[in-house]
Amino acid sequence: MKSLSAPARRPHETRTTPPRRADIPAPVPGRRPTGTGSVLGAILDHGPVARSTVARLTGLSPASVSGHVGRLLARGLVRESAETAGPKGLGRPHIPVEIDTGSYLVAGAHIAVAHSTLSLMDLRGRIVAQDRRPHGTTDPHGLLNQLAARLPALVDAHAEGRTVLALGLATGHRVDPVGGAVVAHPQLGWQDVPARDLLAAATGLPVHVDSHSRALARAEQLFGQESTRASTVLLFVGAVVDAAFATEGALHRGPRSGAGSVAHLPLGAGGSGGAEPCSCGRSGCLQSEVSERAMVRRAAAQGLVTGSFPELLDRALAGDAVAVALFRRRARLVGRAAALLLDMFDPEVLVVVEPGAGRMPECLADLRAEVAERSVVCDDPERAVVPSSFTGSVLAVAGGAVALGSLYTDPLGPWPALPAVS
Repeated sequence: MKSLSAPARRPHETRTTPPRRADIPAPVPGRRPTGTGSVLGAILDHGPVARSTVARLTGLSPASVSGHVGRLLARGLVRESAETAGPKGLGRPHIPVEIDTGSYLVAGAHIAVAHSTLSLMDLRGRIVAQDRRPHGTTDPHGLLNQLAARLPALVDAHAEGRTVLALGLATGHRVDPVGGAVVAHPQLGWQDVPARDLLAAATGLPVHVDSHSRALARAEQLFGQESTRASTVLLFVGAVVDAAFATEGALHRGPRSGAGSVAHLPLGAGGSGGAEPCSCGRSGCLQSEVSERAMVRRAAAQGLVTGSFPELLDRALAGDAVAVALFRRRARLVGRAAALLLDMFDPEVLVVVEPGAGRMPECLADLRAEVAERSVVCDDPERAVVPSSFTGSVLAVAGGAVALGSLYTDPLGPWPALPAVS
């Protein structure tokens, strides 16, 4: 089988010279929703909603909104609800519109270090079904083909006649959504893998790819708490540790798709016996201190042997003192990183995607206390630091959010399964 990695470099080999400025591609502006996309987003947020209300929410003229809604109806993305009369029966009846969840789905795939999660999601971002399995191989061609081969059975069992519009793929580290490639995933040994082309060929679907942190930030914008919409930093803590940030609703990627690479933030944690040594050769890096593998190793060093991170989490949720202490330590270290990110970006909200903070109140309290002690900018951690809106389902949400993010940005774009509209 021919390797998909770039032949000039091995997966963990670093450049001997930095790239020249001329070698760096020009930044691609973040895509903002079209007028139709803005209307679809307003219907997602407020539907069932009258066209007149959509006009007020978006700042578009009533005639323009009617045109956009007509195109969305023709594509089957929205539907009309029952009529409602105006105040005291005066005026024309209102015919609210809402997202149509009965015709289409998107598929999502998330590739973690040890397993992959395949999911189906409706157009309101609700998980219809999911299937998580350990990797049979980490060869990119083999793994992606296996992932594609699992999709038909999931659709047959759970789609209930709905058509799958597209497949979204999310994974950690550096992902180029424009080129459709996983630029670098050191823990999988992947480099410059053309994931979009491989999955499109295997499934026959349009495929969209992005990093899982940007995917989850987009999911927060679409389906999460309203406070996470415009100015947000999202910190993902799992087997991989990375981040995403958005200003004025637009997610930043960087010219090399490297924005959010926070794995090697120096924490100066000290005394890291039992933690996973950092691949960069230094000690005290964020990922080497708080990753899932580091947590399992540290638990073993303290006499608590568990077979996996989920087992360690279950022990903590059941009240095991050693496991709880490990998660609280993790929360404090994540709080150090959160404080740095809050001071760097000064967002309205920092979203922490980490199961301890999402499911154990004492961990979230410890994390916020660390932010309060260390951040110069954040004066209200209770408001500014929040857990993920999708705790317990983040991996299933991530892949689908990549596809839905593209749909809500450009609903009149090239979606082959949708009827063409003028």
